[in-house]
Amino acid sequence: MRRLPPVAPRPPLADTTVSVIVPTLNEAGRLAPCLAGLRRQDAPLLEVIIVDSGSTDGTLGLAREAATLDARIRVTSDPPLPAGWIGKVWALQHGLGLARGDWVLGVDADTEPNPGMVAGAVAAARMYGLDLVSFAPMFADQSAAERWLQPSLLASLVYRTGAPSARPSPDRLLANGQCFLVRRDVLLAHGGYAPARASFADDVFLARHYARAGVPCGFLDGRLLYRVRAYRSAAEMWREWGRSVDLADLGTRGRQAIEVLFLALVQGLPVPLLAAVVAGLVAAPLPLIQLNAGLLAVRMGLLVALAPSYERRGLPFALSWLTDPAAVLRVALSSVRRPVSWRGRSYRGIDSRQGSSPGPTRLAGEDSGHESSGP
Repeated sequence: MRRLPPVAPRPPLADTTVSVIVPTLNEAGRLAPCLAGLRRQDAPLLEVIIVDSGSTDGTLGLAREAATLDARIRVTSDPPLPAGWIGKVWALQHGLGLARGDWVLGVDADTEPNPGMVAGAVAAARMYGLDLVSFAPMFADQSAAERWLQPSLLASLVYRTGAPSARPSPDRLLANGQCFLVRRDVLLAHGGYAPARASFADDVFLARHYARAGVPCGFLDGRLLYRVRAYRSAAEMWREWGRSVDLADLGTRGRQAIEVLFLALVQGLPVPLLAAVVAGLVAAPLPLIQLNAGLLAVRMGLLVALAPSYERRGLPFALSWLTDPAAVLRVALSSVRRPVSWRGRSYRGIDSRQGSSPGPTRLAGEDSGHESSGP
């Protein structure tokens, strides 16, 4: 109820500059709307740096075509992935070494920026006095199955971290790497993206790391800034959202167990318990029934609060609370089974809970000529 209003796109800003970094790896099916949206941006956008990590589909062709249409776009490849690094974080680190803007905005290939997104993001950071801020999206083009499942997964995050806000405590700070804005001098002063090099939840890990270092950080509602189509199906969402919902990289096993228990009690159990009572399968005391009815009422309120973040809703969205037990199960599974691969790359042996090997943290300017500017 205390959440801030959504951030709106803004007219051009001429008093600062922004470098956008787009990491890519086999994104031919999703990259075109992202590049089209970035080409529609005015000042303060200075440049778009596409960092490709060895795509074998048509990604590079799309990127190079966009570079011929807009001189602000340039294409590069990152150096070979070092031990102890997740690929996306390494690509961002390489792009940072090429960036010239006052701000660096990480943008995922599955996003579709609205006109004025870059200016709106910078204006919001200034309004709230933030040096690091990321933005929640508008979820678009989802199938009925996705609109039935994904709101419950999203709700599990809200239960644990609260609504988007400016300057929450570091332990409550959420982040979204799809639209992640940081002052470049702040990044350079703190090692860039390297602190999150071994994290599958790199966006949240990095934001909380910087917040604990005293950097003003926030997470805001960006549904008016951009839309996103992150997954191709509900099955892919079930597999890959595990990286987002478990947040296992950010705390101890004990804390993770407490959070799973909390979710089970407030989100996972009310629906099956009340259904069993109504069906006459369980004889529960009245206070327990009232408590769980109250929890379900809170969940319905959260459903209303989440609705504006979905481009399409309908009956699947309205009934998404029925998948709450499944969402809690997904968080529990993610907590005990950390990913070992992502986008075709294997990351066996990397465990950010135990710390990662330091590995190289040099920026692209220090590499031995691996970059390539232009198409």
